[in-house]
Amino acid sequence: MTDAELREILQTTKVIAVVGFSAKPDRASHYVAAFLQTKGYRVIPVNPGLAGQSFLGETVFADLASIPAEIAVDMVDIFRAPEAVPGIVEEALAHLPALRTVWMQLGVISEEGAARARAAGKMVVMDRCPKMEIPRLGL
Repeated sequence: MTDAELREILQTTKVIAVVGFSAKPDRASHYVAAFLQTKGYRVIPVNPGLAGQSFLGETVFADLASIPAEIAVDMVDIFRAPEAVPGIVEEALAHLPALRTVWMQLGVISEEGAARARAAGKMVVMDRCPKMEIPRLGL
C-alpha cells in the first residue's frame, strides 16, 4: 500500500465502522475511534456486548449486519484477532453496500480476509493504524 493509496482512502472515507470497539477510553479501539471523530469521520461502534448503548454520540451495533442501510459505511476498521477477520470481511461484503475499504489494525494480519476483500474489489490496509497514518501523511 503506497502513501498515495493511503491518502486517497483517508481523504475519501466518510463513515467508519469500528469492529471491536471498547467502552474503555484507554483501549486503542476507543481512543482511535474518538480520534477519527475529531478528524471529521462518522464512527459507528460495533461490539455485541455493548449493543444498544451509546458511545461517542453513536449507537453501538452488535455486528455489521445490524447497521441500518441508511448509514453508508465505506470503511471497516478491525480491532479483532486475525482469525476473526475472514468472517468479518464476509459479513461486511454481504451487508455494507457502500464498503470500499477493509482496514486491519496494527498486529491484525489476515491474508485470507485480505484476499476475499480484494477479490470483491475492495481496498485493503493491513497492520496499520489510521491514528498514526493521518498525522504521518499530513492529513
